[in-house]
Amino acid sequence: MKILLAVDGSPFTKKMLAYLTTHPEMFAGDNEFTALSVQGALPPRARAAVGKEAVDAYYVEESAKVLEPVLKFLSRHDLKAKGAAKVGNAGELIARTADSGGYDLVMMGSHGHGTLGNLVMGSVATKVLAQCKTPVLMVR
Repeated sequence: MKILLAVDGSPFTKKMLAYLTTHPEMFAGDNEFTALSVQGALPPRARAAVGKEAVDAYYVEESAKVLEPVLKFLSRHDLKAKGAAKVGNAGELIARTADSGGYDLVMMGSHGHGTLGNLVMGSVATKVLAQCKTPVLMVR
């Protein structure tokens, strides 16, 4: 299977990774893993004020803060994964990446705000579920 791991460095990502590594009957073997980190775009005025190079460096740095520990963790559990980073709306980009990349499964942790929280704040998990044609495994 080709599996997309949506990661953000939160405790919910850690729970998802723990689930992944404690279920070798489902996830060991010939699976191909990609850890995807999505950074929210900085406001246009901020980008203009600091310049493209500084903004690009910021995105690389923030993505590395998320991806490096995830890739090390997976490696320690004998799971090979590659990292990918994107900038924009997390829910939309995760769903689009899963569908266009030919992934068989998306795994992600859910913050579990509940229905009221999703109405008020929105939710990356809700957007992924609504927009993604690929099966999604939520770990909470």
